[in-house]
Amino acid sequence: MGAAVGGWPVLSAMAWGSRVQSVGRGAGGGGAASRLCPKSGTVAALGIGLGNGTTRMNALIVGGTAGIGRAVAVALARRGENVVITGRNAERTAGIAREIGLGVTGLALDLTRPLEVAAALAGLGQVDHLVLAAIERDQNSVRNYDVARALSLVTMKLVGYTEVVHTLLPRMTPATSIVLLGGQAKNRPYPGSITVSTVNGGVESMVRALAVELAPIRVTALHPGIVSDTDSWSGKPQVLDAARAGTLTGRLATTDDVARATLFLLDNPAINGVNLDLEGGRLLK
Repeated sequence: MGAAVGGWPVLSAMAWGSRVQSVGRGAGGGGAASRLCPKSGTVAALGIGLGNGTTRMNALIVGGTAGIGRAVAVALARRGENVVITGRNAERTAGIAREIGLGVTGLALDLTRPLEVAAALAGLGQVDHLVLAAIERDQNSVRNYDVARALSLVTMKLVGYTEVVHTLLPRMTPATSIVLLGGQAKNRPYPGSITVSTVNGGVESMVRALAVELAPIRVTALHPGIVSDTDSWSGKPQVLDAARAGTLTGRLATTDDVARATLFLLDNPAINGVNLDLEGGRLLK
């Protein structure tokens, strides 16, 4: 373990993977030939195979304490990746990491305070998979505009997401993949979605800009519609029925659907700069 960050001890660069490379357009390769496994502390050669035929990788899930982020963290940990999740509260995040088990570690990180991101992530080493899933539920309209709430969400997803990538870039490799979480409010705005729709539209453009700037690192985004089994929607049967009727598939996405789609984007080397809509064909009706 490294030094405590935000009250929670995090994996040091040595414990979580000591190889550090400069990446991005024009960057070179290179790096150490071994890393330390965080559980045992024993040295394992880079490229060691797991039972599923993959290399043991390091994944950071920003916003991994609940909902989609947590589902992605569980899926990655179950297939053998070293997973760190983040949340705003150190104690709560640590507790959720313990609930998940599977060697998952918790780390305090608040994207609405982007000037503190670098210090919060200082203890992490090589990053193979980065999922930016932090969200904030927001109801804001032009007629009753809450500037503070708008600034919080805009800072979190546009500045905060970008600052995480900026901070971790020296710890990524050319094979690193990044997935950002947006949402269908970019395509189908609703009363009260002025900030959400604007920010998710920004995520859509950000993906293309990051993919161009960071190549060969792959950057994609996932934009789900209503995710029916999340806390935000599961208790609203009338809304769910209406939304379900508006799809071509007759069903709404679940957290498992979104987690599977996230892994698909992380893993497929042919996909880059793509914004994937996960909404059952609703945009075609």
